[in-house]
Formats: sequence, structure tokens, C-alpha cells
Amino acid sequence: MPDVRRFAWLAACATLIALILLGLAWELILAPLKPAGSWLVLKVIPLMAPLFGILRAKRYTFQWSTLLIWFYVAEGAVRMYTDPGRSASLAAMELVLALGYFAAAVVYLKSTRRGAITSVAGGGKG
Repeated sequence: MPDVRRFAWLAACATLIALILLGLAWELILAPLKPAGSWLVLKVIPLMAPLFGILRAKRYTFQWSTLLIWFYVAEGAVRMYTDPGRSASLAAMELVLALGYFAAAVVYLKSTRRGAITSVAGGGKG
């Protein structure tokens, strides 16, 4: 079980960092709304709030960040269908990374709940 927990934690860390880097690159370099960059780059600030808690494997941070990540899923889905060209591809990447983070966070939370640890030690009973 610790292998699943570690893999989920590493996947959550990697996808969250990748999502932050993608947001910065997207709005500053790759496909900004305006040639000199866009104020939409500020959308990565809420992603930085859970970063240190996730890197330290804080269960509470995993819990509330699964709610936050749905804003990025929604943005990725909307911009994938409404933005032209490269921006649509970047939106698809954002959607995949956000869903990947959510999946990794859920696996981590399930593997660290109290019932999961005691049921393994207690032979599968409650």
C-alpha cells in the first residue's frame, strides 16, 4: 500500500507543477491573448496556494485542492473548444493535467484515510 500512496503523491506533485508551468508558458510565451503577454497569467496564483502543502503531503491540502482544480478543468474544456490553433492544444493539455491531478489526489486520499490503514492491519475488517 505505501507504493500506491507514494506513486499518487508523486503524480499529484508532478501534475500540479506541470500545470503551473503550463499556465505561465501559455499566457506569457506560447499563445498569449495579446502579443506582449496577458493578465490571464495570474490564473496560476491559486495553484501556488496548495503547492507547499502538496509537496509536504498534507492530507488537508489534498482535500481542498481537489475542489480548486475543477476551475482548471472547466477552463481547459471551454478553451479547448473556443480558442483557435495552439491555444486549443494548450487547453487540452491543461484539461489532461488537471484531471490527472484530481485522479492522483483522490488515490492519495483513499490510500491515507484511517480506515484504509486499519483495514490492512486488521485483516480486512472495517
